[in-house]
Amino acid sequence: MPQVSGVSAGHLLQYIRRGQARTRRDLMELTGLARSTVAQRVDQLVTAGYLREGGVDVSTGGRRPNVLHVDEDSAVVLAADIGATHGRLAVMDLGGRNLAESASPLSLRDGPEPVVRWMTERFAVLLDRVGRSVDEVCGVGVGVPGPVNPHTGRVMPTALMPEWPGFDLRAALGEAFPGPVLVDNDANVMALGEYTVADPDWSTLLLVKVGTAIGSGIVADGRLLHGVGGAAGEIGHVRVRGHDDVRCECGASGCLVAVAGGAALARRLGVGGTHAVVRLVAEGDPRAVRLTREAGQVLGEVLATVVSVVNPGTLIVSGALARTGEVLLGGVSEVIFQAAQHRSTHGLRIIQGRLAERAGVVGTVAMVVDRVLSAEAVDARLLGVEAESTLVRPA
Repeated sequence: MPQVSGVSAGHLLQYIRRGQARTRRDLMELTGLARSTVAQRVDQLVTAGYLREGGVDVSTGGRRPNVLHVDEDSAVVLAADIGATHGRLAVMDLGGRNLAESASPLSLRDGPEPVVRWMTERFAVLLDRVGRSVDEVCGVGVGVPGPVNPHTGRVMPTALMPEWPGFDLRAALGEAFPGPVLVDNDANVMALGEYTVADPDWSTLLLVKVGTAIGSGIVADGRLLHGVGGAAGEIGHVRVRGHDDVRCECGASGCLVAVAGGAALARRLGVGGTHAVVRLVAEGDPRAVRLTREAGQVLGEVLATVVSVVNPGTLIVSGALARTGEVLLGGVSEVIFQAAQHRSTHGLRIIQGRLAERAGVVGTVAMVVDRVLSAEAVDARLLGVEAESTLVRPA
């Protein structure tokens, strides 16, 4: 049996995941474990579906050793990125390879039960499409456009999701699918998604999502920053100067989202939603271009403080309104480089995301995979201690 003290089977898996080891010999050299101990633990990982052996490495003398790989096809992850007016679902393998995906309109204001029913039904369709069963699911990740209690996974009070506070989304989806159900704020999972495809020197990343709502996520050294109560990055209801006459859905005045959010711009332009604003900007409508640029400047005022405090190397502007490109980004950049502390902007990159609308589902999968393939989860399962996930080999 694996030992949860010292270098366990779960720890050996981490060496393979991080690319620090490719063979059993590598593991012996890294850990100092005996050949027989490494063999026993690797065999357990292979049998349980965590590792597979394929190909051979360069020999340093004697028989060429087999290369160890994470068995990315041994299970699938279900991912959901839920927005105010739309939802995107995906089925991916443990390596983040997209197997099936779909996007549909929905309304969060209908309440949690219809949305959960929609997710459950659509996930079943996607699993059937790729020939995978529910038993092959090792976890579910969900991003929602509101603050989430990091301890309970429940949505906290927000104007955008008035019927959701107190609803146990983890339990509801857990009745339909095996493995852990992880729930986080949409900007957080988008930030994590972008981090998975980031350049190696992007150690600290700040992502701001600008759509119907506005929020941000912060990743530092591969870890999301949640804060004590899960409110880190919640900038949508920060009050901005000079806009006390603008009422927000939350009941306050001058909130950033009420001034610079996509829904606010749509109301001022008399069009139906953020996507209509983006179309007007693309068509060169002078008023739409001006208002979007001004929204970027207002957003830049708030982000200048965040940048000064967090000192990210990269600021990603994402969400539906980011599709206006340099019109929005230009306003954001202009103010940040004027107002933020100079040392905090030295070398700062302000860009659009690489994953665009897929950042959320990619991030939720990364969140689940990090949980189910963690050393603790792997060792618990191998020891038969109420494992949260089940990795299985497809028939």
